[in-house]
Amino acid sequence: MLYYTKLYIYVLWKGRDPMAIRFNEVTDEVVQALQAIVGEKYVKTDEEYRTKYQTDEEGNSYFFHKPEVVVFPKTTEEVAAIVCLANKKLIPITPRSAGTGVACGAIPIYHGIVLALERMNKIITLDAENMYAVCQTGVLTGVLQEEARKHGLLYAGDPSSSESCQLGGNVASNAGGNKAVKYGTTRHQIYSLKVVTPTGDIVTVGGRLAKCSTGLCLEQLIAGSEGILGVITEVTVRLKPLPPYNFNMVCVFEKDDDAFALPNKILKAGIDPTSIEYMDKEALQMTCKFLDMTMPHVQEGCSYVIVTVETFDEDELDRKMAVLCDLAENNGSIDEFEADKRIWKLRKQFAEAARNIDIMYQAEDFVVPLDKIHDITGQLPELRQKYDLYCVTVAHIGDGNIHVLPLNHRGLSPEAWHEKIQAFHRDLFPRVYALGGKMSGEHGIGYKKRDDFIRCTSKEEVQLIRAIKKAWDPNGIMNPGKIIPLEEA
Repeated sequence: MLYYTKLYIYVLWKGRDPMAIRFNEVTDEVVQALQAIVGEKYVKTDEEYRTKYQTDEEGNSYFFHKPEVVVFPKTTEEVAAIVCLANKKLIPITPRSAGTGVACGAIPIYHGIVLALERMNKIITLDAENMYAVCQTGVLTGVLQEEARKHGLLYAGDPSSSESCQLGGNVASNAGGNKAVKYGTTRHQIYSLKVVTPTGDIVTVGGRLAKCSTGLCLEQLIAGSEGILGVITEVTVRLKPLPPYNFNMVCVFEKDDDAFALPNKILKAGIDPTSIEYMDKEALQMTCKFLDMTMPHVQEGCSYVIVTVETFDEDELDRKMAVLCDLAENNGSIDEFEADKRIWKLRKQFAEAARNIDIMYQAEDFVVPLDKIHDITGQLPELRQKYDLYCVTVAHIGDGNIHVLPLNHRGLSPEAWHEKIQAFHRDLFPRVYALGGKMSGEHGIGYKKRDDFIRCTSKEEVQLIRAIKKAWDPNGIMNPGKIIPLEEA
């Protein structure tokens, strides 16, 4: 009887999912084995660390789960040894980069081991002549960008959190960002990956090649897999020549429909923009207040479209600027002005401004075809009213990626706010999918949108994901419960 009582308590302790019974606790013996691998200094079991790593950027305590131990490896070999140990002892592992994700992808929902990769932060090689870099997983994206610029090169991965996010996390979530219109998402910057598989093997996939039709494209499968297929320890990325000429233009709109019609016209005109960003009036007013900044037309209730163009020829830049001005004016822009650094500070600090108001803000990042932006955004006022939501919106409208941030303006409890967002999702996401869209353009599914993903995805596609997960991770220890439920893995 005592055994069954302890078993029942253990299942409750592990979380809401009874399938946690398949995992074992982190014992003193396991802690000592981890210390033997990485050193005593880099194995943390105290309450301070366990609390620090119970969440990523998620602010709603409904989702928080404390790990039993946090481990800080320094090398790929140490990561592999930890994974082998976890397999032997059947302990779940949650890989973690900088913890800047907003889909609960780095939250250890089955407790166990958090594998914090921040010590693996070296740029191993930066070859300016051949335009590539080899980086450990914990390199800050902004650091890689700055080092590339010193050589007249560009690392084109550019999430808004570039100053704080890490390269491995960018790859795991296939981060997008502001330059995706021209250069694509993180997966388009990858040559190859070094990965520790869920069974503890070290493998390098991909290669520094312009093209390859040899076997399966495993580096592209791992990119965006959110840690369920292994731990990324090294990334070889493409670097590009840094265009010497550029401009950032702000086009000001009174009507959002006019703003949303502009991207296709810009692309069809052959302007080849680096980015096309949108901020609605609420987002502008909120962020300006947060930054104590005054910007043109913000208090008039206008929205901004921010267009960046880069070229290698100054005359070409001037021509494109003139064409863009004409396109914007003919499409309803009431003003155009060349942006200074304040504009990008405004855009990149948007999420922090929202967090300053409501730590439990919900970061949506659904994506639709460009010609459907108007259709989905036109439905948002109805949804806001229906679910009593105050929302602010920014978007990468050059690639159809919409960030709507509902704020908990009524001060609901964590549980009540979660239930409201769930109801909102059950209404919103079918509308997105009906327009040919998906629920995430760059943040990923993680744990937070897992149930929505299962509801909106065909059973055949889910079965394929389950089969891949089972084949790669037979014990189900690697970031369990993310993307798909553990019991279905």
